[in-house]
Amino acid sequence: MNRLSRLLGLLVAARATMRAARQRPQPPPSRPESDFDPRRRVVPSNRRAETAVAVLLLLAGLFGVGFTAVYVALDANTQLLGIAIGGALCLLAAAAIVAGKLVVPQETAVEERGPLLDEHRVETVVEVAEAGGEGISRRRLLIGAGGVCGAALATAAATPLASLGPTLSGLHETPWARGIRLLDDQGRPYLAGDIQVGAFYTALPEHSDPEAFGAGLLVVRLPANFLHLPGARRDWAPDGIVAYSKICPHAGCAISLYRYPTYAPTSQQPAFTCPCHYSTFLPGEGGRVVFGPAGRSLPQLPLMVDSQGHLRAAGRFHEDIGPSWWGVHRAES
Repeated sequence: MNRLSRLLGLLVAARATMRAARQRPQPPPSRPESDFDPRRRVVPSNRRAETAVAVLLLLAGLFGVGFTAVYVALDANTQLLGIAIGGALCLLAAAAIVAGKLVVPQETAVEERGPLLDEHRVETVVEVAEAGGEGISRRRLLIGAGGVCGAALATAAATPLASLGPTLSGLHETPWARGIRLLDDQGRPYLAGDIQVGAFYTALPEHSDPEAFGAGLLVVRLPANFLHLPGARRDWAPDGIVAYSKICPHAGCAISLYRYPTYAPTSQQPAFTCPCHYSTFLPGEGGRVVFGPAGRSLPQLPLMVDSQGHLRAAGRFHEDIGPSWWGVHRAES
C-alpha cells in the first residue's frame, strides 16, 4: 500500500512539473551569425572605381559615335562598323560589371517574412531603395557619362534606318548632257558602226562616275520597220540607234533583259524587260511600257554622231529617270 502511494505521488509530481514547463516562456530560437548589421551599415565610396566606370561609359559613347561616322563617311564599311558597335557594347558591359562589383554597395541581408502588405513599412522600403545610392560620391559624373553613352548608342542604333528605302538625295540627277561620249564597260568610246542590229549594249558617260545611279544606258540599233518614234524624237535615233535609261521607272531596278525577234511571223517586236517585276518597254516606240507594273515609259536620251563616228549625247533625258513614285514626268530643265 505504501509503495502504491509513493508511485502515485511521483506521477502527480511529474505531471505538475511538465505543466509548469509548458507555461514557462521559451527563449527565441538562435539565429545564425551574420556579418550584416543594419545598425552599423557603412558603405565607403570608391572614387577610383567610379572614375573607371565613367571612362568606360565615355569610351563606349565614343565608339557609338564612331559607328555613325563610319556609316556616313566611309560608305558603311562593314568591318569597321562591326568593330565600332562591338567595341561600344563591350565597353558598356565592362562599365556595368565594374559598377556592379565596385560601385554599387554589396551586402547580404536576412529579413523575416511578415505580412504580404504592410502599409507601415512603405517608408522603410523607400529608405532601402534610396540607400542603394549611398557610397557613390560622383553621381553627376556617372550620370553624365551614362547619358553621353546612351545618346551615342541610341544614335548608332538609329543610323541604319537611313538605309531603309531609296536615297532621295540626287535620285534623279544624271551625268548625261549634250556632247558626252558613250563608253563601254572598258572605257572605250562607242562608234556608231559598233552597234549591231539584234545586239544589246550598256553605255556609260565619259569623264563621270560609272557607279552613279543615272549613269547606265541601254543602247540598241533597230531596223526601220521597228522604229516608230514620236515626231519630236525622230532625230534622237541616228542610224536607227536609240538609248534609254537603264533604271526601271517602277522600283529602280536595273534593266538587263532584251528580246529581239528571231522569226518574224511568230516573234514580237524588240523590247527591254526588267528582271525584278517584268515591266516591258518598246525601244522602237519611245520606251512605251506594254507589260508589268511600271507606270510610265522608259526615259529616252537623244543621240548624235560626231565627225569621228563616235556616239554622243545630243542633250539630257527628256524627263526624270528613276521610280515613278518620285516626280513622275517631271521634265528636266
